[in-house]
Amino acid sequence: MFSPSAAVAAPEYSTAEAGNPFVDGWYADPDVAVYDDTFWVYPTASRPYAQQTYLDAFSSTDLVHWTKHSNVLRTADVSWAEYAVWAPAPVERNGKYYLYFAANDIQNDSQLGGIGVAVADRPEGPYKDALGKPLISQFHNGAQPIDQDVFIDDDGQAYMYYGGWHHSNVVKLNPDMTSLGTFEDGSTYKEITPENFTEGSYMFKRNGTYYFMWSEGGWTGPDYSVSYAMADSPTGPFRKIDKVLAQDPAVAKGSGHNSVVNVPGTDIWYIVYHRRPLAESDGNHRQLAYDRLHFNADGTIRRVAMQVKDNFADDNALGWKTYGGTWTAADGRYRVGRDRGAKALLDTNFADFTYDADVTVTAGGGDAGLTFRVSGPSVGPDSYSGYYAGISPGGKVVLGRANGSWTQLASARASVTPHKAHRLRVTAVGSSIKVFVDDMTTPRISVTDATYRSGATGLRVFDTGASFDNVTVAPAG
Repeated sequence: MFSPSAAVAAPEYSTAEAGNPFVDGWYADPDVAVYDDTFWVYPTASRPYAQQTYLDAFSSTDLVHWTKHSNVLRTADVSWAEYAVWAPAPVERNGKYYLYFAANDIQNDSQLGGIGVAVADRPEGPYKDALGKPLISQFHNGAQPIDQDVFIDDDGQAYMYYGGWHHSNVVKLNPDMTSLGTFEDGSTYKEITPENFTEGSYMFKRNGTYYFMWSEGGWTGPDYSVSYAMADSPTGPFRKIDKVLAQDPAVAKGSGHNSVVNVPGTDIWYIVYHRRPLAESDGNHRQLAYDRLHFNADGTIRRVAMQVKDNFADDNALGWKTYGGTWTAADGRYRVGRDRGAKALLDTNFADFTYDADVTVTAGGGDAGLTFRVSGPSVGPDSYSGYYAGISPGGKVVLGRANGSWTQLASARASVTPHKAHRLRVTAVGSSIKVFVDDMTTPRISVTDATYRSGATGLRVFDTGASFDNVTVAPAG
C-alpha cells in the first residue's frame, strides 16, 4: 500500500498545482489505482474510433511527475476487439493486475463486442485477454456494455458498475475476477440507473458510505458533467444528490467521465476526469485533469471548482501556447530569453479575477509580467488585444493595453531587484484594474478602463529576459 515516509509527505494539493492537463496528449475516461507506492492512471486514447486500438497508462509517486507506459493493452492481443477500446478499469487481486475495458461500441446484441477483461503480472502490462471473448457481450436492462468500473468492498466482494444509453447495471464478480456471480435473488444484472444517468459509472467508499458517480449530458458537448449519489449499500438504491463537476466557461468545457483517488492512510481525495480546452471544437480533443475533492461534515461532496495553477514543478508547460521567443520549463520555472514581446498564454477566458505570479527579470531596458483579457494573439510586440502589467529591472511597474499598438495606462516606481523573484498580482473587476508588487495590500497602480472585458491570461516579456513561477488565476471574490 501507499505509505508516505516522513521524508516524502503525502501529496496534498488544491489541484494539479503543476498544471492541468497533467499529462501530454489527447486522452479521456481516466481511472486510477494505487499499487504499492505508485499512482496509476489508465485512460482512453481520445482518437477517432478506428484509431482507438490501444491503451496507454501513466504512473507517478507524487501526482506531479508522470511516466508514460505505451500500449499496455492492444487490440492485437484481444481476438474479438477491433476498435473503440474505452474506459479501462484497473484493479489488483491475488498478485494479478486486471484491466477491464469496452470494445467495438456494439449497438445491438447481434454484434461482437462489449466489456472484456485483460490480465498482467505488472501494473504496466503487457495485458492479455483473459477469456478470448467479452465478459459481458449483450444489453441487459437497456444498458450498453461500456464504461465499466470495478470496486472491491471491505468484505472482499468485487462489483462491476457499467452502462451507457442512459441505463446502469451492477454485477458481482467472482473471486477469479473473470466470471460473474449472482445476487441473493438469483439475478446477475441489477439495474441501478439514477436520475439523468448517461454513462461513466464510478463507485468508491468513504467512512462506510458508498458513493456512486456518473456522467450526464453529451460527451461532445459543453453540458457533459458529473453527478453523484450516496447509499448504505453497494447496490443502492442510488438517488441523485447533486452535480459535483461541470464546465467552467473561464477554464474548460465538457468536464466529465471521472474517477476518484484517495491517498491511502489519509482523508485526501482527488477527482480525476477529462475536459476539453475552450478553443477546441473537435470532440476527441480531450485532456486529463484532476482537482481536490472536499467533503462536508455530513459526507456530501462540495462542488468542484476547476482551478488554474502552474508551479512548473513537473518541468513542463503543458497547456501553454507561445507566441515568439524561446520558452523553456525547467528547474521549477518557466523561462524566456530576452525578446521584444514574446508571449505565453493559457486557454482561459476570465473576466473578473485575481491573477498572481512570481516574476524574475534579468536585464534589459524593458519589463516582464502578466497579460490578461487577451484575444487575437500572434507573434509581435503588441500583436494582441488586451492588457499587460509588468515590472522592469530599472525599478518600475507599468500597466497598459495593446491592440496592435501600445497604450500606457499608468506606471509607478517599484523596488525591483534583477534575478530576484517578485510577486506580481493583478485584480480586475469590471473596469477596475489594480496592480500589486510584493505588497498584496496596497496597489502600486489603480486605474479604470473598460476597453476589454474578458479573455485569456498569460505571460509576456519586452526587451528583457525573465522567469515565471507559481502562476495562479482565480475568479474575483
